[in-house]
Amino acid sequence: MKKIKVGITGNSGFIGTHLINYLRTKKDEIEIIPFFRDFFIDQHRLSAFVSQCDVIVHLAAMTRGNADTLYNCNISLVKQLISSLNSTTHRPHIIFSSSIQEKNDNPYGRSKSEGKKLFEVWAQKNRARFTCLVIPNVFGPFEKPFFNSVITTWCYQLTHKLQPKIEIDKDLGLIYVISLIEKILEIIINHRSDPEILIPADKTMKLSEILSKLKEYQKQYFENSIIPKFQDDFEIALFNTFRSSINDDHFPVIPARNEDNRGFLVELVKELCGGQIFFSVTNPGITRGNHYHTKKIERCCVVEGEAMLQFRRIGTDKIFEYRLSGDNPGFVDIPIFFNHNITNIGRTVLTTLFWTNEIFDQKNPDTFYENVN
Repeated sequence: MKKIKVGITGNSGFIGTHLINYLRTKKDEIEIIPFFRDFFIDQHRLSAFVSQCDVIVHLAAMTRGNADTLYNCNISLVKQLISSLNSTTHRPHIIFSSSIQEKNDNPYGRSKSEGKKLFEVWAQKNRARFTCLVIPNVFGPFEKPFFNSVITTWCYQLTHKLQPKIEIDKDLGLIYVISLIEKILEIIINHRSDPEILIPADKTMKLSEILSKLKEYQKQYFENSIIPKFQDDFEIALFNTFRSSINDDHFPVIPARNEDNRGFLVELVKELCGGQIFFSVTNPGITRGNHYHTKKIERCCVVEGEAMLQFRRIGTDKIFEYRLSGDNPGFVDIPIFFNHNITNIGRTVLTTLFWTNEIFDQKNPDTFYENVN
């Protein structure tokens, strides 16, 4: 099967990073055409990029800043892309990320509305495919706090001893970033040519309801290491966003050791949501893992032997290390989108206990292999 060649402007931003990482798991269907920010100041390189793509997802945009600068920048990016499209005979499918703010009379909304019109004129003139995505409020892990998402800001505040505030309680239509990415992939794979697609929110909640739920996660999970009960996939997404704001030095957690003349007892998992418990036995010098998950919540604890647990967020180079020992059992919760492995660094067998919030499904394992090192 011929692969679809996809280019993504703004691929280092919040949505762009998630889109790149997700498309990398679809290597049999998708080929990613590299894009770099400085292409926009080098028309020759931008035209070369355009000429390689079957699909271009245009995410590049300013969302904060001086009103005139923001508006002019976003319109300029659209015009530069159109200029490069016109300099070639190639006509890729353009997917433009707009926003529910496009009807608002503010610089960002106007730049999205007018950017869409410029692309529509180009598409009609060149008989090319153009799709505008009208996107609700997006949230998810790894977004910068105090920037675009109130959820990310509140998660950061609740995990860093700061006090969230609600200025005006209102309804907010929300979509989890991976839910949005899956919809973009469906458009690409199925060659959809709808001129405009209104992306539905996963859920609409009042700000007070969101904050109340995040405070539950703070009390149950962050303070007491209890895995909360989840009503649906949306709440799991909200929880995974919350825990992505926790500093890496929060782990390992060393639970209380209840000891008497019989020995000792350690409570490793307290959860309200079900799931699966399993253990592994690893010989000295052997490494397990080297994979990552996109939604699964996983806790691991060494109950016998010595281990080194390594994490690396996909698309980055920094490696986090945790040394775990059966002599003083502690647990680490594995973040989503982090490659991880565990190595027996001792002289005896390593016994590791694992808990996940879902029963393993061979047809949908949510496990993607990539080395940590």
